Amino acid sequence: MIMAKAKTLKKAKYITKRLTKENVKPFGRQIGKASHSSPGILFEHILNQIQRYDNFIGPMVDALKYLTPLAYDVLAFCVIEALANPDRERMKQSDTNISDWLQSLASFCGTVFKKYAIELTGLLQYIANQLKAGKSLDLLVLKEVVQKMSGIELTEEVTVTQLEALCGGELLKAEGGYFGQVRNTKKSSQRLRDALIEGKLAIPLCLLIAQQRNGIVFVEDKSRHLKLVGKIYDQCQDTLVQFGGFLATQLNTDDYKASLPSLDELRRVYHISPDEAFCLSRSVYRHAIQNLIDSFKKQEGQDRSKTTKQKQEAYEKQFCEISDDVYRPIIESAMPLHPPRIWNNISPQLYTVFWSLSMYELYVPTERYEAEIHKLKSAFNNIDDNKELPSLSKKKKEKERCQLLMDKLKEELQQQQEHNRCVKRWLETKKEGWFPSQTAKGETITQFLQICIFPRCVFTANDAVYCAKFIHIIHTLQTPNFSTLICFDRVFSDISYIVASLTENEASRYGRFLCSMLEMVMRWHQDKRCYEQECSNRPGFLTVLRATNNEKAVYLDYENFRHVCHKWQYKLTKVIISIFNFIMFQIECFATASLADLRFALSSYKACIYEGAVCGGAMIRLYVRR
Repeated sequence: MIMAKAKTLKKAKYITKRLTKENVKPFGRQIGKASHSSPGILFEHILNQIQRYDNFIGPMVDALKYLTPLAYDVLAFCVIEALANPDRERMKQSDTNISDWLQSLASFCGTVFKKYAIELTGLLQYIANQLKAGKSLDLLVLKEVVQKMSGIELTEEVTVTQLEALCGGELLKAEGGYFGQVRNTKKSSQRLRDALIEGKLAIPLCLLIAQQRNGIVFVEDKSRHLKLVGKIYDQCQDTLVQFGGFLATQLNTDDYKASLPSLDELRRVYHISPDEAFCLSRSVYRHAIQNLIDSFKKQEGQDRSKTTKQKQEAYEKQFCEISDDVYRPIIESAMPLHPPRIWNNISPQLYTVFWSLSMYELYVPTERYEAEIHKLKSAFNNIDDNKELPSLSKKKKEKERCQLLMDKLKEELQQQQEHNRCVKRWLETKKEGWFPSQTAKGETITQFLQICIFPRCVFTANDAVYCAKFIHIIHTLQTPNFSTLICFDRVFSDISYIVASLTENEASRYGRFLCSMLEMVMRWHQDKRCYEQECSNRPGFLTVLRATNNEKAVYLDYENFRHVCHKWQYKLTKVIISIFNFIMFQIECFATASLADLRFALSSYKACIYEGAVCGGAMIRLYVRR
C-alpha cells in the first residue's frame, strides 16, 4: 500500500509539473488513467497544487474531462475534505483577509461543478452544516458556485445603465443588467436547482444565511478585527441576495411559496430581520397578484360588449381590489415587527407597501428597453455581412433569435408600463392613511427614515435607488402630513455618523442613495418652471406646518429653496472635508509613530481608525465621481 501510494504520488507530481494550457489533452488522459486505481491520493495532490497556485485552476479543470463518474464522486469528497481540514487557517496571518488557499479552492469548486456533472448535494450540505455551526467563511464557496453555475454575479461597481436594466423585467435584466451570462449557463443552473430541490436545501440555506448575517457581528469570534467583520458581513449579505435571486429565477413560484415560511413565522420562529424577510418574500407577493390579474384578463377578453377604455378602467379597479386582498394578511403579519407606538405616526400599510414593492413597480426604464431593441435591430441588419456565420441556415437562425428577442422586449415593456400604471393608481387610493398624525411631522419623518429608508437603502444598489424613487413618489402623490423638506433636511444634515457605522459595501450603496436624492434636488434647483410645477404648491413644501383656520398655507418659494439647497450642499461638503482631514491626520500619525506605537494604536482602536476611513472613502469616491 505504501509503495502504491508512492508511485501514484510520483505520477501525480510528474503530471502537475508539466501540465499547461497547450498539453491539456495528453496529460488529461494520464490523469484519467491514474484516477482509476488511486483517485484519493491523486486528487489530494491536485487540490494541494490548486490551493498554492490559482493560475493552475483553468488547465486542471480542462484536464479532468476524462474522469469516470466514480472518480468525479471521489473528487467531490476530496474537495469537501480539503475544505473541512482543521489544520488549515482560513485567515491570513499577516492581515485580515481570507486565506489564498480557501479563495482558490472556492474558485475551483465553481469552475469544476459548472463544467462537469458532479454530485452537488454533499458540498451544499457541508455549507449548510458550517452555517449551523456558526461558521460563515465557507459562504465564499457557495458564492462562487452560484456565480459560476448561474452567471449571477453581484458587484458594487454597477454602472447606471446596468441599474436601469435591473429595474425592468427578467428579459431586460438578462440582456442589459449583470445577469447577462444566464443564457450560457442554462444546463448548470438546472443541475444546481435540482441538487437544491433533491437535497431539500433551497429554503434552509436561505434561512441559515439570513440568520448568519447578524451572527457574524454578535455571535461569532468577538476578537476579530472590525474590518474583517465588515468584509464577512458584506460577503454574507451579497450571498443572500445572489442566492435569493437564483431561487427567484429558477424555482417554480408556487413551489417556492409553498416551502417559504410566512412573514410572521420568519420573524417569530427563525428570527429573521424585516429587510431579509421581505427580500425573500417579495417575489411571492407579486406573483400572487399577477396570477389573479391574469385570470381576470381572460374573463375580460371574452367580453366584447366593453370598449378598450372601459376594459382598462375595469382592469385598474380590479387591480386595486386584488392588491388590497393580497396585502391585508401581510399588513397584519407586519404589525408585530415594531412597537405599537410606531403605528401612531406611520401606518402599517405604508410600511408593508414600502418593503413589498420594488423598482419594477415604481419605474419603467423605457430608454433601456429602446437601447436594447436598437442594439438587436443593428445586429439583425448586420447578420448578412457577418463572416463568422458562413452558412445561410446559421444566419437565418440568428435572425430569428434577434427578431424573437425584439418582440419579447417590446411585449415586456408594454406589460411593465401597464403594471406601473396600475400600481400608481393603487397608491393614489391609499395615500390618505399613510401618515395619520397631523402633528409632530419631524418625529414622523424620523421614524419613516429609521424603519424604512435607512435599512433598505444599504441593502443593495438597486434598493438604494428605490428608496430615493419612493420618496419622490410620496411627494408626487401629494401625500397628506408628509413634509418633503424635512425629509431631505434629515437625510442631508449629518451623514458622518451613518457612514462611520456602515461596512464598505453599505457605504457605497448609501452613496448611491445620496446621489439619487441630490439628482432630484438639483433638477428642481436648476429650473424654476420645473420647481413651480412639481414643488411650489405641494404639501411637502409647506413652511407653516401648524397653520390655523385664519392663516393661509405658506409654501417655500423658488429663491428660498435655492438657499436651502445651498445649506444642504454646505453640510455635505463640510462632512466630506472633515472625513478627509480625519484620514490625513491618521496617516500623519502613522508616518511619524514608532512601530510599538503603531501596534498599540491598532490594538486599541482596532478598526475605528481604518474602517471609518475605508467606509468614508467608499462613499466619498461615489459622491466626488458624481
